[in-house]
Amino acid sequence: MRAMVSVEVGGPDALVMTEGETPSPKKDEVVIRVRAAGVNFPDTLIIRDLYQIKPPRPFAPGGEVAGDIEAVGEGVDHLSVGQRVLAVPGFNGFATHVVAHKSGVVPIPDTMPYDQASCFILTYGTSHYALRQRAQLKAGETLLILGAAGGVGAAAIELGKAMGAKVIAAVSSEEKAAFCRNLGADETLIYPREMDRDAQKAFSGAIKELAGPNGVNVVYDAVGGNYSEPAVRTMAWEGRFLVIGFPAGIPKLPLNLTLLKNCQVVGVFWGAFTRMEPDVHQSNLKELFDWWEKELIKPQISASFTLENAGDALKLLEDRKVLGKVVINVD
Repeated sequence: MRAMVSVEVGGPDALVMTEGETPSPKKDEVVIRVRAAGVNFPDTLIIRDLYQIKPPRPFAPGGEVAGDIEAVGEGVDHLSVGQRVLAVPGFNGFATHVVAHKSGVVPIPDTMPYDQASCFILTYGTSHYALRQRAQLKAGETLLILGAAGGVGAAAIELGKAMGAKVIAAVSSEEKAAFCRNLGADETLIYPREMDRDAQKAFSGAIKELAGPNGVNVVYDAVGGNYSEPAVRTMAWEGRFLVIGFPAGIPKLPLNLTLLKNCQVVGVFWGAFTRMEPDVHQSNLKELFDWWEKELIKPQISASFTLENAGDALKLLEDRKVLGKVVINVD
C-alpha cells in the first residue's frame, strides 16, 4: 500500500509518500482499493491540526474516495468484494487502500466514473441537506451563494436550480462568475478580496439590486468572515442564513438584524446529520443519484493530480484558485 501521509504538523509540502502493508478489515469494516480521492478544504486544515478531527500521526488526508471493495470484515452483509463504491472515511483517503466503516460506504451506479464518484457525496450531500432540510428551499425563492465557484458552492448552484430557485452566485473573479453562469446561475456578483466597511455596503447594495425588493430568501454562506454580514442585511422576511464554512474567518454578526428581519441563522453539520438521521440521509442519496442519472447534476472537476502530487492539489485549494472540484487519481 502507498499513501501520502502527514508525519508532522505542517502544510502540503510536509506530506510524505510511504509504503506499507495493505490493511485488513475489522468487524463492520471494508477495505477499498482506491481509484480516486476527492480533495476538500478540510484536508488543508487536518494536516495543520486545525480541523475538529485530529487523527494520531502518521495519517493521510483525504475524506472521500471511490473505488472497489477488496475485503469485507465480519458483520458486513450488504457489501461484497468487487463492488464499486464511494466512501467517507474522514481521513486516510490519499492512498491506494483505505479502511472504511460499513455505514460510510455507498454503492455507486455502474455508469458513474470513479473520479465523479470520489467528489460526489461530501459536496452534494452537504448542499442537498442544507437546502432541502435546513433551509427548506422552495421553488420560486431567491438563493444567494457565497463562494459559489468552490465544490459545495457549485453543487448548491445545480441543486438550487433543480429545486426551482432563482440563484445568485457571488464569487471573487470574472473567471469564476463565468463558471457559475455555465452551471446555471441566474445572476452573478463579484466581490473584492478585501472586504472593508465601504466594500460591505457596496456588496449589500449589489445583492439587493439583483434580489429585488423582497430580498434574499436563503443565503448559503461558504465563505464567512466579513462577507457574511452584508448578506444578512439583504435577507427577506423569514429568510434562512445557512452557515456552511468560514475559510475567510468566523464571522461576527449583529444579531439585531435577525430580529428586524425575523430570519434564522441555521447551522449545517452534514456529517453529524448522516449519523443522527440515517434514513433521511439515505433518502437524500437516492434523490441525488436519481438527479445525476437524469444529468441535472454533475461534479465539475477542474483539475486532477496523481497521488504523488497530492500536495499540489491541496495548494490549489489553499490559494482559492479552484473552480468546482479537484480529484486525485490513484493508480
